[in-house]
Amino acid sequence: MATVRALRWWIIALIMLGAVLNYLTRATMSVAAPTLLVDLSITEQEYGWITGAFQAGIMLQPVVGYVLDTLGLRAGMAIFAGAWSAISVAHAFASSWPAFAILRGLLGFAEGSANPAGMKVVATWFPARERGFAGGFYNIGASVGSMLAPPLVAWAILAFNWRAAFVITGVLGFVWVALWWWGYRAPDRHPALSGDEKARIAAGQEADLQADGAKPSILQLLRRRDFWGIALPRMLADPTWGTLSFWVPLYLVQTRGFDLKQIAMFAWLPFVAADAGCLFGPAVAEFLQRRGVSLINARRGAFTLGALMMTGMMFVGRVESPYAAIALLCLGGFAHQTLSVTVITMASDLFKRSEVATVAGMAGTCGNLGVLIFSLLIGSLVATVGYDPFFIALGLLDILGAVVLWTLVRDRPATKTVSELPAV
Repeated sequence: MATVRALRWWIIALIMLGAVLNYLTRATMSVAAPTLLVDLSITEQEYGWITGAFQAGIMLQPVVGYVLDTLGLRAGMAIFAGAWSAISVAHAFASSWPAFAILRGLLGFAEGSANPAGMKVVATWFPARERGFAGGFYNIGASVGSMLAPPLVAWAILAFNWRAAFVITGVLGFVWVALWWWGYRAPDRHPALSGDEKARIAAGQEADLQADGAKPSILQLLRRRDFWGIALPRMLADPTWGTLSFWVPLYLVQTRGFDLKQIAMFAWLPFVAADAGCLFGPAVAEFLQRRGVSLINARRGAFTLGALMMTGMMFVGRVESPYAAIALLCLGGFAHQTLSVTVITMASDLFKRSEVATVAGMAGTCGNLGVLIFSLLIGSLVATVGYDPFFIALGLLDILGAVVLWTLVRDRPATKTVSELPAV
């Protein structure tokens, strides 16, 4: 096979495409919810249990990350992506909220592979200085998938029915599995990787974070304050993404009076803003590094800036204009991805290559625990207190996350990359 120039960016594009389909699949339910809930007589509280089941399943990310670290990315992601595609198709045959809850739990478990796999690709395929932008580029997939869901699902419902939407997204997942199996190999085994690029990747890795061949120890990772320093901010930050993904379409219908066509026109806009946030966070960190700030402090600075912007979410329920509410939701999407991409990428800055997927999975569990608790609270209380208190909470949680990040994560001393070590 002929070598491919800048292959690492083609690889991250491939995993980003997988993330697009991953988030498209998980967002299908929320866009179909206004129609589906009426069709099957499902209440808001029962819908809260359905979304909670998804979060319970995705909280098993440590298991998924451990499988990816031990089985390998190529086989592991083919298995998990094939599973989530089949489960998505199975949604078309569900007819009650308990059936949806079971399927969503299974879907959450399979789709929990996306973030650990993406971070492992970033850690193994990119030198240290490129990891921020590589992580941001990969995380654009989450925003794009969620952005595509409103128009695609609305079209499927209007042209066919809500069941067809789940079949379409599932079939697209199977196509990606074939592309992944054909195109992905580890850097040391990929026949299309040039010698120069392979040397550049290897030389840019931190010497003290190289994989040592040992299986990751979950108990040892849990004892590290660095882990909790990135896991707890994720638990506080991720409810924003859960709200944008699962509840905003219902909010726009129930509170702002939108219909399905207006959902298709406007519900995707916060995810467009989130795309820009995926690149803005790494750009802020790069800007600070170029001015002498250490890598960890630069990441923490980018997170803090995102947390300050998130305070705009407190006013979503207070503004009279629905278009002003959409604008504030867009600010929330932008701010959330600014800080989320930053803290997710820190797993590759603080842990060994053989631990990254496991750490990302464990931190993802904490993040999804936050989404689970928040989603259950919305489902239980929104009928009596409305959405406003939840938007206010989203505006404040990330400020607390920034305090935790600065408190628990220690700044790393300047570490040598492999290229800077003395020759033997």
